Amino acid sequence: MPRDRRDHVLTPRRYDESDVRIRPGKSSRPRTKTRPEHADAESAMVVAVDRGRWGCVLGGDPNRPVVTMRARELGRTPIVVGDDVDIVGDLTGKVDTLARIVRVAERRTVLRRTADDTDPFERVVVANAEQLLIVAALADPPPRTGFVERALVAAYVGGLSPILCLTKSDLADPTDFTASFADLDVPVVLAGQSEDLTELTATLRGKLTALIGHSGVGKSTLVNRLVPDAHRAVGVVSGVGKGRHTSTQSVALPLPSGGWVVDTPGIRSFGLAHISPHDVVAAFSDLADAIEECSRGCTHLGPPADPECALDDLTGDAARRVRAVRGLLEAVRTNDAWQ
Repeated sequence: MPRDRRDHVLTPRRYDESDVRIRPGKSSRPRTKTRPEHADAESAMVVAVDRGRWGCVLGGDPNRPVVTMRARELGRTPIVVGDDVDIVGDLTGKVDTLARIVRVAERRTVLRRTADDTDPFERVVVANAEQLLIVAALADPPPRTGFVERALVAAYVGGLSPILCLTKSDLADPTDFTASFADLDVPVVLAGQSEDLTELTATLRGKLTALIGHSGVGKSTLVNRLVPDAHRAVGVVSGVGKGRHTSTQSVALPLPSGGWVVDTPGIRSFGLAHISPHDVVAAFSDLADAIEECSRGCTHLGPPADPECALDDLTGDAARRVRAVRGLLEAVRTNDAWQ
């Protein structure tokens, strides 16, 4: 006789904690926000950057190059040529060794630019440079006053001392061109093929100097004259990639007499979207106090734009400097970088 179908009904199983399996984590080390102090880190200066690797020199000594990466705890902290950093790890500088940048010091000066005057993103070109050598040709191509004015603005606002360096001086007289900047007290040096570089070398000695200029003005030729073994020096100080400096990268080169020059890529335009008229005027100590009396929103350009600008009340040398500074402001306002 067939069995009752109810005999085949299964009773639901009861589970307890012994049936629960916990998957072990990938790491047994607990996570923490505490960062290591790296008390044994050594100071260095960044001299080259290339695809996630930074070439540094320990203690600023070009004979102690080290290739580094950025420590994970720094996240996306930007690191550029000229930055003072602390590094740990293998500091021997041997081939295929890699140290880590664990700290970036506060920058003393910053040379910034944007792609154009509508670009909100600032690009730090060089950090901690004491001087900005603005290289311009007096001929072939003809000098561009607008570009020099914009470079001067970037230098003043960033805390760098500008120097105007004129190449191809054997092809044209520099008098008319330099007259435009006379009231700004910008030092001018000539660096034509026939010019002796003793004065310029003395100006650069012992300092970190950034060089900028349009393509074709002779900047690379000048760098090779200042650093005769520049091509070899690039490989020594960077150790990054193939050790070749290209037109898309900045690199710091050690001067034979002491100090560094930072050779930057040739610049097609110099955007200053991050700079306001107040920033420019405030960079001049003799004008900074006067603009405190200006009304809100004053552009400091003077009449008719600003009929009550306090700068109009200044006299003597200060008044001449006002005219020169307003020329800089006009160059920024009109995006006059090519003239």
